[in-house]
Amino acid sequence: MQDFMTIKEASIWASKYISKNVTPSNISYLIQYGRIHRNGDNGNAFVNRYDLEKYYNSHYETKENRWKKQLGNDLNWNLSFSEYKESETTKHVHRLHSYKGKFIPQLVEYFLDQHTDDFKNKSFFNAGDIILDPFCGSGTTLVQASELNLHSIGIDVSAFNAFISNVKVGKYDINDVKNTADIITQSLKSFQKERNNVNFENRLLNELKKFNSNFFPSPEFKYKVRQKKINEKLYGKQKSDEFLKIYHTLIDNYKISLKQKKNDSFLDKWFLQVVRDEIDFVFKQIKSIKNLETKKILALVLSRTVRSCRATTHADLATLKEPVTTTYYCKKHGKICKPLFSILSWWQRYTQDTVKRIIQFNKLRTDTFQKCLVGDSRTINIIQELEEKYPKFGKLINDNKIDGIFSSPPYVGLINYHEQHAYAYDLFGFEKKEDLEIGPLSKGQGIEARKSYIKGISDVLNNCKQFLKQDYDVFLVANDKYGLYPQIVELSNMKIVNEYKRPVLNRVEKDRSAYAEIIFHLKEK
Repeated sequence: MQDFMTIKEASIWASKYISKNVTPSNISYLIQYGRIHRNGDNGNAFVNRYDLEKYYNSHYETKENRWKKQLGNDLNWNLSFSEYKESETTKHVHRLHSYKGKFIPQLVEYFLDQHTDDFKNKSFFNAGDIILDPFCGSGTTLVQASELNLHSIGIDVSAFNAFISNVKVGKYDINDVKNTADIITQSLKSFQKERNNVNFENRLLNELKKFNSNFFPSPEFKYKVRQKKINEKLYGKQKSDEFLKIYHTLIDNYKISLKQKKNDSFLDKWFLQVVRDEIDFVFKQIKSIKNLETKKILALVLSRTVRSCRATTHADLATLKEPVTTTYYCKKHGKICKPLFSILSWWQRYTQDTVKRIIQFNKLRTDTFQKCLVGDSRTINIIQELEEKYPKFGKLINDNKIDGIFSSPPYVGLINYHEQHAYAYDLFGFEKKEDLEIGPLSKGQGIEARKSYIKGISDVLNNCKQFLKQDYDVFLVANDKYGLYPQIVELSNMKIVNEYKRPVLNRVEKDRSAYAEIIFHLKEK
């Protein structure tokens, strides 16, 4: 076998080697980020087979064994869904908006569909059944239930979470969405003509391109960093300081406004003034839309756009540190990067992406009820709420009751669910109810926080039981590192009939260490 391969040849070889589809873009990623060396010149890229073999031996082939050593042999690797590409675990409307802490659709589908295997020896739900998700989050259960011809009801204390969920399962006039988005895009371009930020950013990009080509050639620079031939921290700081002189000159020449006058809200603090002006302009256009469903979907597009335009570094998108108003050395990309000075490109990208994803989902969805209610799952009267807002769905549940639950409760002391979408609460004016969150990060993971968490989750289960059929099935996805669920189950007068321990591979956090969660299968005691 030849030692050097083209990127396409390398993708074919790698697919056979690890028994998983490896695309040419996957190989290009490894080259771009310095994982393997790029050979060749004049635009011809070649990969050494031995470099690829070494990479996959250390990063892929032995992962299952490494994780089982750390997490135990009871780890069900089949539930890792490692055979799926990222685009498949974020298929169609599942990626209409970012959401930290959601499970992948394949996990929901595994337990809701009718297949059986060595681990799941019976199916639990049938077409037409009703599924409840009392911690609805971004609506993954609702979307998958629709695909599987199941009805589903979600509940979430976060108004924005419920908004995301309902938009995902909404039905739209695609032509109206596209035409309205195009009108807003053209209006935004006209708005920009009165300002300097677009011309400034184009000039800045040209200067960055020249500077980065000279001092951070890709992928050679990243490869040398990984080989420890360059001190990345010192070199990055030195060159970043050099470029700042160019940056400040351009800021002065184009008279660009950076910081906002106020610092009272998330929108005031985390967006450059020129970006905030565009956000407010587009939001004003959206508020004037007459078609309510079109208004909702484009509002979500704007929220997604706003999130991508925060004034932060690329490395700190998940955990904001300090607002960034200057160019900086970006460890993630291995070059000098900049904050955003316009929302236009993201707005256009996300409107096109959203339309495409809605069309994809429309081909898969079934004619079933899917709704998420805003409320506290510990106290909400599901049937009463539905009968008031969605009478047909309320009658269906009142007549038939709910067949079971599939949900991922919050993990104790891990996420502040309202805070992660603070920009959306500021923009849309949704009512905040942080005090009703169960197990928020703000309360930590101490003894009192765990006691409160146990009571909160068991109160949810006890309240929801009154709406379930007698022979119900409850599936809860949890990382129970403190062993709280046996107490929760006891307080809920339930019993654990099975536990499925799965490795979690698709994590967005920087910490990619071995990590597992358990799917608890519960029934009435």
